[in-house]
Amino acid sequence: MMKYHKVFSMTGRKIQLWRWITQLGMLGIIGQWSYYGIFRCPFVVPYVQCNNCPVITCHGRILSLFWGFWGFLLLSAVLFGRVFCGWACPGQMLHRIISGFAPLKLSTQNFFLNILAHGKYICLIIVLGVWVFLDNPRLAVPIRIGDFFTATALTFEHADIYWLIRTFIVLGILVTGFVVANAWCRFVCPAGGFLDLLKRFSIFSIYKTSDCNDCNKCLDICSMSTRPYEANCTNCGDCLLSCPEDAIKVGHKR
Repeated sequence: MMKYHKVFSMTGRKIQLWRWITQLGMLGIIGQWSYYGIFRCPFVVPYVQCNNCPVITCHGRILSLFWGFWGFLLLSAVLFGRVFCGWACPGQMLHRIISGFAPLKLSTQNFFLNILAHGKYICLIIVLGVWVFLDNPRLAVPIRIGDFFTATALTFEHADIYWLIRTFIVLGILVTGFVVANAWCRFVCPAGGFLDLLKRFSIFSIYKTSDCNDCNKCLDICSMSTRPYEANCTNCGDCLLSCPEDAIKVGHKR
């Protein structure tokens, strides 16, 4: 058993190292885009109308990045489910760090948490409604150029009240991550909800076999407090060698 835990510890560190490398790489590619989406994007729903945005300093305005990102996201979902969240999203990386300070891990399965996990689907419906039916209104003055943080302050100064409400709600939920581990990614993120819906059609995944005896060792080690192939599983790989029954596999789930 000690040998098993030693092997798992070494493999787990390698998986985490490669995940940090890929997430840091994505932070360099879309990190500024993520910042602009929260603090400077004049639209209610960020990241969906970058080609029409007048903020010329935002990376998302480059069409190759805008369309390339969504194409990459869909391709990753078709191939490996919600793997973007576990291996590429810089926001998820930030939440992993924040979660280290959170006193509430909520690493259990119960009716309340299962209901709460559906919050991201509700947020996805709201986002789609604002985008499709309300034509994603622009409620902040687009500060086109200027010093990075000065332009952010000007955006807040001249934004519509509804844009401010939207932004402070998002920031409030992000801060909640210091109390409840991965609160945004598990319960709120619309993109995570979208990928969670798509992952059932993915070609490959990390999944449990019939040998699973529900010991929940994988649940205890998972930063998203879930089990393979279940809601909020991001195929991060942390659980791969945690199972004493060898019931966790990688590949095509029949």
